[in-house]
Amino acid sequence: MDSALSGLELKVAALLAEYNRLRAENEALTRELGRTLDQNRALTARIAAATSRIDTLLQQLPESTS
Repeated sequence: MDSALSGLELKVAALLAEYNRLRAENEALTRELGRTLDQNRALTARIAAATSRIDTLLQQLPESTS
């Protein structure tokens, strides 16, 4: 009985260790996802601004007379 209980204790300890590792990994991935989404929003805004500037410059070009 003692060996079965000891084996069960080891399994529970291993399960808790794995749970804690996965929880920490999940938290890290959640933070990374947040940073990546923020970066994506910033880059999208920069692309929109650049597109607007290019459109403005294109409108200022003289039309070709071919």
